[in-house]
Amino acid sequence: MNEVDADLVRSVERGLVLRSQAGDRRAFEELVRRTARGVYARMYVETGNRERAEDLVQETYLVAWRSIGQVVDVEGFRAWLTVIGKSVRIDAARREGRKKRAGSVVSGRAMEEVADRGDGPAERMEKEEERQRVLAMVRELPGEYREVVAMRYLGGVDYEGIGKQLGITNGSLRGLLNRGMAMLRERVRIEEIGDRR
Repeated sequence: MNEVDADLVRSVERGLVLRSQAGDRRAFEELVRRTARGVYARMYVETGNRERAEDLVQETYLVAWRSIGQVVDVEGFRAWLTVIGKSVRIDAARREGRKKRAGSVVSGRAMEEVADRGDGPAERMEKEEERQRVLAMVRELPGEYREVVAMRYLGGVDYEGIGKQLGITNGSLRGLLNRGMAMLRERVRIEEIGDRR
């Protein structure tokens, strides 16, 4: 994305934030469309559970809508949204911890097994193990690589969206993605060698 396009995007988003602060739900919905994949990718990496990540994304946007008037730096909307997402995730973890201590929670894994009847138990378990293995590898990446890999390959965010969200150039993004994926490939290779022994 060139500088003119980046300025245009910032200008449009600035207007959407201001309109949202004035109560315009459609403007806020457009902000959601522009940022949801990135928020989802972050939540998915942290939780390792699609449904849980989706719930946290919804809660993040609910809190954001209720408190949109608190955005002082209109240009910093995405950073502000990231902070809200982090708070929502921490609050949810605390609530779950309290419920577990009270003995009233059925594990998310058990709920997924009940809900997913498409595959047999062995296939579901194999898919879940593979998913968790890859997710663990993504979590082990250094932060700058983890974030861009998660947004691109787990959240499906396009290059332009990641660049806007993180405030980096297309060239920097491609470099981070290439190095992050190279690290992942190396970890997979090392793990496969270890499995053969």
